[in-house]
Amino acid sequence: MSRQTMANWIIYGAEKWLTLIVEGMKDYLLKQEVLHADETTLQVLKEPGKSAETTSYLWIKPFVIGRKNWLFANTPRGATASATIYSVIETAKENGLHPFRYLQYLFEKLPQLSDIHEPKALEPFMPWSTSLPNTCRVP
Repeated sequence: MSRQTMANWIIYGAEKWLTLIVEGMKDYLLKQEVLHADETTLQVLKEPGKSAETTSYLWIKPFVIGRKNWLFANTPRGATASATIYSVIETAKENGLHPFRYLQYLFEKLPQLSDIHEPKALEPFMPWSTSLPNTCRVP
């Protein structure tokens, strides 16, 4: 299987399903009194209207550590998908969830929702939800 095919699957999953979770997390965060962000730079090669040397930013610490394995994102879609996935995984870890099992649960259950764009419908799937199954939790 080609790297491009695998990348496209990851981008699709992030755009179709995980973006909904990240949008819910963002809404929750913006209601808080205080926020903290650590801006990490990332080079995005094929960003329309910008040169490859333009500075783009991400805000997930593990991304900085992982970035030693890659130097850039090829496209804005790839960069956004990476940020989305890191946001979900790191928030899951902070909430005592097993990231792989949580992602598996999301990819199994979210496609079954009748109104995926209804914020209330997503509440049981947020990383801090007490209604997540025990299989998603770190023992």
